[in-house]
Amino acid sequence: MTTMRILLAAIAMTLGLGMSAQEFGKHFADSTLRLDYIFGGMADKNGNIDCSILFDGATRTPGWAGRRHNLDKLPLRGNGQLALRDIVTGDTIYATSFSTLFQEWFGTDESMKTPRPFECSFLVPMPHDRTIVDIMLYDSHDKPMGNMWHIIDPSDILIADRSKAAANPHRYIHRGGDSAKAIDVAILAEGYTEAEADKFYADAQTAVDAILSHEPFKSRAEDFNFVAVAAPSAESGVSVPRLGEWKSTAVGSNFSTFYSDRYLTTGNVKDIHDCLVNIPYEHIIILANTNEYGGGGIYNFYTLTTAGHANFRPVVVHEFGHSFGGLGDEYFYDNDDIDVATYNSDVEPWEQNLTTMADFASKWQDMLKPGTPVPTPSADAVKYPVGVYEGGGYQSKGVYRPADDCRMRTNTAPAFCPVCVRAIDRLIDFYVK
Repeated sequence: MTTMRILLAAIAMTLGLGMSAQEFGKHFADSTLRLDYIFGGMADKNGNIDCSILFDGATRTPGWAGRRHNLDKLPLRGNGQLALRDIVTGDTIYATSFSTLFQEWFGTDESMKTPRPFECSFLVPMPHDRTIVDIMLYDSHDKPMGNMWHIIDPSDILIADRSKAAANPHRYIHRGGDSAKAIDVAILAEGYTEAEADKFYADAQTAVDAILSHEPFKSRAEDFNFVAVAAPSAESGVSVPRLGEWKSTAVGSNFSTFYSDRYLTTGNVKDIHDCLVNIPYEHIIILANTNEYGGGGIYNFYTLTTAGHANFRPVVVHEFGHSFGGLGDEYFYDNDDIDVATYNSDVEPWEQNLTTMADFASKWQDMLKPGTPVPTPSADAVKYPVGVYEGGGYQSKGVYRPADDCRMRTNTAPAFCPVCVRAIDRLIDFYVK
């Protein structure tokens, strides 16, 4: 490929140009390519971001568990996008979207003091030929904050072949259909020793039962497979920094992410995917073996939540609403308590259950009953089960949610609101139809 053609292809990638992808078999083999990256950088006091994206290697495994249609379309806008593009034409042949812990970090004080690296990994179908990979990250104003593209060659001898690697012990908790058609969700053990495998499988069953008890998952159960992966940890429990407890666990998770005590995450993303090698999966739930309250869910990244707390069932459903459904948090604080606004008034959130009214017509305007006041007073919640209630996305002002209460707002809400149900239902259709 000539230098000029590479430059032209790069321009096409940046502009998002290209034709629709053809059938799966034309461009891809029935195998998975895992692409690992390091996202790094820092921000200055004015909020200007210095961002770098570095390629960190690739891995191949047999079988592709992801979608085989809608290949060139995005499920949601997300905070980042990855595209595979034909090296000759620049046409998109596969696209996906995501969010990352790295982008959340830019809302912290630390991001303006110390540059940090973050691991990120993506699963894509293995292309037949040399292919351009393009990654774009967006800030809270929906402006590009980082972009990188490179060429992946399926014949590259340095793509690690993990086809013969032993899979961790696993069992299916729920099987709705063949992996080529259903949505495959891996539930990964974190902080369970080998002797606690049975406890993990029981906790995984509880998580699946909780998720499938909520609509639309309940009605769409045949569209999902849930496989529990009992990756053993050397120690029982997970790290709780505020208590001075640090454990040796399968993926090294810890509370106090960004110094928020109940925020439980792990930065060891490659370890997560290594634990799941040669098991079909598209989405990830990590269960932490602890009674501490906390967790986190990041769109197309992972859910990580605690299995021993009394609120395990509602929390795992809520966090899966983030990581699978791409839904935003509907709870809020006083705006004076927020250092950096997550949502800006001039940008419509990509999350389908939040609006700044910048483009409300693209959200749930069509679901409002005639005469619904906008904004909708909370006192009228019984009268207007779908409204425009101020407060959401952590902000009490300027961000609106569709219901007074919802599974995305409180642990006591019995269900997802109608807007969240529709959003999840549409996403399931995108993956399976």
